[in-house]
Amino acid sequence: MRFRVNLAFLVLVSVVSAPASAALKVFACEPEWDALARELGGDNVKSESATTALQDVHRIEARPSLIAKVRSANLLVCTGADLEVGWLPMLVRQAGNSDVQPGKPGYFLAADSVERLEVPASVDRSMGDVHPFGNPHIQLDPHRVAEVATALAQRLGQLDPVNAAYYSSRHTEFAKRWDEATKRWELRAAPLKGVQVVVQHRSWSYLFNWLHMQEAAAIEPKPGVPPSAGYLSELKARLAAHPARFIIRAAYQDPKAASWLAKEANIPVVELPYSVGGSDKATDLFALFDETVDRLVGGLK
Repeated sequence: MRFRVNLAFLVLVSVVSAPASAALKVFACEPEWDALARELGGDNVKSESATTALQDVHRIEARPSLIAKVRSANLLVCTGADLEVGWLPMLVRQAGNSDVQPGKPGYFLAADSVERLEVPASVDRSMGDVHPFGNPHIQLDPHRVAEVATALAQRLGQLDPVNAAYYSSRHTEFAKRWDEATKRWELRAAPLKGVQVVVQHRSWSYLFNWLHMQEAAAIEPKPGVPPSAGYLSELKARLAAHPARFIIRAAYQDPKAASWLAKEANIPVVELPYSVGGSDKATDLFALFDETVDRLVGGLK
């Protein structure tokens, strides 16, 4: 009898003292998806971003430290649509982690969850850095972010079925707050409808589509191609005939060309955070959109 009691006691102790299931390790390619994984996963995920908002995500070095992080990841969350084509395939190949290979549940591409804009009929080198699967810069349309959140919450539950209800609950709560915030942003941004702006790189299409803004011109003559002095002079003349309200530049971009054009065309530059961490205030996804809309509206003054 004493043996049975002691055995039952040992079983109880082992259950109580057993460690909780390990957090899912998430390797996010960009800060926005790192932030979203944290929103949806809470304490059940440990997420890190491979890049910051002050880097050009097109051009990232496949460093050994990143390879090591992919090797230990349970879930890879990246934009896709060839945004990371210059470095992500090498990371995945070198890491040799079978859980995060293309086609596996641990390989999640945000752009696969949304309708993409500007999908070209054909692509060749003369067009510059055009993405064959459409514009990949989806993170500044809150409606598309909401679609990504739904798909990512489901994927977290698939990878960690024991905690699937937890991820579902966090997603429901996030979606409610996100919908309320989106309505607030749209109301605040109403004066931006139809506003003509100049961009440095054509990475704002989803933002403009959402807010009904218009791209008047681009400082890059072709995506990814730096402007020549002659092209900037032509752009100055074009803006003299058809003025724009301001120039948009991402926090990570070289300010020289935008500053020159702003001075010559007598229009301001509005620097946007572009992603989480792109400004002191853009500390999470909600703050990113707060800051983006506030800076855009401020550019009208």
